[in-house]
Amino acid sequence: MKRSEINTIIEEAMEFIKEYKFVLPPFAYFGREQWENTDKEYDEIRDNMLGWDITDFGSGDYEKIGLLMFTIRNGNLNDTRYLKPYAEKLLIAKPGQVTPYHFHYNKMEDIINRGGGNLIVKMYEKTKDEKLDNEKKVLASVDGRNYYVEPGEEIIIMPGESITIYPGQYHSFWGETGNKAVLVGEVSKVNDDTVDNRFLEKTGRFPAIEEDQPAKYLLYTDYMRKQV
Repeated sequence: MKRSEINTIIEEAMEFIKEYKFVLPPFAYFGREQWENTDKEYDEIRDNMLGWDITDFGSGDYEKIGLLMFTIRNGNLNDTRYLKPYAEKLLIAKPGQVTPYHFHYNKMEDIINRGGGNLIVKMYEKTKDEKLDNEKKVLASVDGRNYYVEPGEEIIIMPGESITIYPGQYHSFWGETGNKAVLVGEVSKVNDDTVDNRFLEKTGRFPAIEEDQPAKYLLYTDYMRKQV
């Protein structure tokens, strides 16, 4: 992805988030110079991958296969300094913009429609060899209502509703075509995208970035590249 594209996506996301009266923490607005002037007081943000996260999953077409996320809080499975056993994210799913099928080995999460259009979710159980199980019905837990759906059945999550995704459940989601973009909340166990994701198809979870202009705001992968 080009840095200019990422800059535009973040600025558009800021406006969309404001529209739904959600207020981001101050570090969401830090530019490179502000990050370079921070000290160890901000290590938790860097160490736990908080902040902006944008990916096209290696597709080269963000609008078709992609997702914007902002991690607000997170613990750390490998560092005892950070005791939070939970994480929270904000996501934006555009109409028809697909997050590919994947499951988490350890993370359980609630995906919450905070406003906008409808969120479409499809789920499968996994087979022993980590493929889609096309036979086994899938437990759907929507706002505490627990029932079974057919594998791959579309589940519509309307504004205000939420669905729980359990470890090992393949899931894919997108904003309903022809509707508004969706402001999505995620509340989960500690999140570590470097080790806990299993995608059905090979993807590029973190995009290679073409630096065609300066970064207005940093992605958390910029911290990982030690550019701060």
